[in-house]
This record gives sequence, structure tokens and C-alpha cells, in this order.
Amino acid sequence: METLSLLGVALGFATLSGINLYLTTFLAGMAIRFNWLDLADKYDSLAVLANPWIIGVAGVLFLLEFFADKIPWLDSSWDAIHTFIRPVGGCLLALASLGEMDPAVAVIAALLSGGTTLLTHATKASSRLLINMSPEPVSNVVASLGEDGVVIAGLGLMVFAPVAAFFVFLAVVLFAVWLSRKTFGTIRRGYSVLRNKNKAVPPSASSQ
Repeated sequence: METLSLLGVALGFATLSGINLYLTTFLAGMAIRFNWLDLADKYDSLAVLANPWIIGVAGVLFLLEFFADKIPWLDSSWDAIHTFIRPVGGCLLALASLGEMDPAVAVIAALLSGGTTLLTHATKASSRLLINMSPEPVSNVVASLGEDGVVIAGLGLMVFAPVAAFFVFLAVVLFAVWLSRKTFGTIRRGYSVLRNKNKAVPPSASSQ
């Protein structure tokens, strides 16, 4: 059970970081800093998140993301920039939750956690592209608030039921694999339709 608890927390950090890295880091740091939860010995390495500088930087970046994430197309640009940032952050949080490990195991854990974060990030980014293609701008706000709610609920699950969190986040990852394939396929077909329409427009008509 202890192993599943560790894996539940690590998988949770990796999964949620792909959705909102800064909110995940900020809330985890605040919870530790103000003793909203007691860290067990096996999670001692997470105490670094309570550092005021880490909390402050994560909080400021979360505020920037909070507004950028709700503006059509700016959210997709923000996601594109964070394609490299979120997997690294998710990997570091997951490794911190696992504590001391054999170097070989640490490398494997880093690859798996980074890959998980990249997967959830890709699912979020591709879903936002689909939303931006729709004519309804309110969808961005609803999606962003929903994602923040998922992060808050996920962190709560990690705190109060880490074993259950492992199975929940495992299901989320599997769902993300399925959804990302569907979403990328839809985006690819949409771009193909737009490209074919542009090719069908005569040069004289497009220049008028």
C-alpha cells in the first residue's frame, strides 16, 4: 500500500502538471508551508515546495496563466511555449515525491513522469486548438476554470486518498491517450479541409 501511495502522489503530480504546472506547484507549496497537511517521512523531499521563493514565483506565473489561458489563441500560444516547461516541471515534482532512489530507477521514473506530463499537456493543448476553432469564445473561460478545478480536486485526492489517486490518475492517463488521438485526428482533418478550400479559390478571386 505504501508503494501505491507513493506512485499515486508521483503520478498525480505528473498528470496535473500537464494541465497547470504553476497552480499545482503553488497549492502544494502553500499546503506544506501553512501545515494544511502533515508530510509523512516518505514525502520529506517535498518540503522544498514550501520555500517562499518557490511559492512566490509559482503564484505569479499562475496569475499570468490564469488570464492568458482564457483568451482565444493566446492560450494556444501559451501552451506551445510550455511544451518544454511542463514536462520538466512535472518530472521534477514526481521525482521529489518519490524521494531517494537508485539512479537507474530515477532515470526510468523521470522518463515515465515526463512522458505522462507531456501527454496530458498535449491533450490540453489540442483540446484548446479545437475550442479556438469554434465561434464561441466563452468556451475558453469554461475550459480554463474546469482545468483549474481538476487540479484542485486532484491535489485533494492525492492528500486524502493517495492509493485511490493512483488508479484514478492511471485512468485519466489512459483516457488522455484515447482523447489525444481523437483530437489530433479532428484537427488534422480540419486543417485539410481549410487547405483544400484555399486551393479551390481561384488566384484572381483571392486577389480581389
